[in-house]
Amino acid sequence: MPIINRFADFHDDIVAWRRDIHSHPELLYEVHRTAATVADKLRAFGLDEVVTGIGRTGVVGVIRGRRDGKRVIALRADMDALPIAEETGKPYASTVAGKMHACGHDGHTAMLLGAARYLAETRNFAGTAVVIFQPAEEGGAGAKAMIDDGLMERWAIDEVYGLHNMPGLAVGKMRTRVGPIMAATDEFTLTVRGRGGHAARPHDTVDPVVVGAAIVQALQTVVSRALDPLESAVVSVTKFHAGKVTNVITDTASLAGTARTLKPEVRDLVEARIRALADGVATAHGAAVTVDYRRNYPVTRNHPDNAAFAARVAGEVVGAANVDDDAAPVMGGEDFSYMLEQRPGAFAFIGNGDTAGLHNSSYDFNDAVIPVGCSYWARLVETAMPA
Repeated sequence: MPIINRFADFHDDIVAWRRDIHSHPELLYEVHRTAATVADKLRAFGLDEVVTGIGRTGVVGVIRGRRDGKRVIALRADMDALPIAEETGKPYASTVAGKMHACGHDGHTAMLLGAARYLAETRNFAGTAVVIFQPAEEGGAGAKAMIDDGLMERWAIDEVYGLHNMPGLAVGKMRTRVGPIMAATDEFTLTVRGRGGHAARPHDTVDPVVVGAAIVQALQTVVSRALDPLESAVVSVTKFHAGKVTNVITDTASLAGTARTLKPEVRDLVEARIRALADGVATAHGAAVTVDYRRNYPVTRNHPDNAAFAARVAGEVVGAANVDDDAAPVMGGEDFSYMLEQRPGAFAFIGNGDTAGLHNSSYDFNDAVIPVGCSYWARLVETAMPA
């Protein structure tokens, strides 16, 4: 089954929806305009049920097939933008200073809207399709908030599927895999406390800048020396703040960064080594350190049968040769992981072509992807629950 022709008929409509959302980016849970737009369109499409306010600002739509069936398949898109100033120069560029859709959530939302319109028109399946429009993927754990609001139980969801665009992967190509497909993402803040003083008399101080620099260097050994080379992890120190003037050695320094892993046991090891190295280095220099380690999104782990099914459906849409069903994991994080902890399902990537990377001020979702993504969503439902 190639691209569904019906999506070509209203491709211009979906592009217009996408660009409208793109022009009005909203962050985290404050996606009020976007959620209202989504809900209004779902009602206009004639969905059987449209519910707002799930997980604060999430929207859920229900489409019942032409024949009864016990199975309930859920499809999820994210709606929120990022606190980045857009530099695309597009006529539909962000109208909100300092905010833009730099990760393609505008495209994800528009594609799922397109699929919902088609499924509501045709209803060529036996069972129930649930479309989930989620806030706060970008660091706010909106998926967990929707789950905590009873998402899975209220609509008796059996399986759940997610989709994300991938710059650098050609349009018309898709990727997925069994098992870990995206990493657990943790954050740490290390506060080093030394003893400040005059910059001309360093011997009377315990310099937290020197201690902090030593800790940064030591943390490079977590992956290179503490971890099996065949395992995957990333430890990055991304912030280092200390002092205000040039002739004073400050009392404290603050370091922060992220740790990304694909397995629970590796996650435990990385946290333990960060704590031990920071404490050991600080103690050796006569300083003290406080470690604030925060576990954020868990590993996004595809269930075997569902990943295989997603790959097969993708192959029917774009051709089996254009689907990599054993793609390398991505070390970025994704809160769809919470949904996959609750229900079987799979996450997949869809090619965005030769565009700027995600979270880049020059990024834009490629509208040529829309018929591919819409067809994938629709065929997931129709194939899983044939009428």
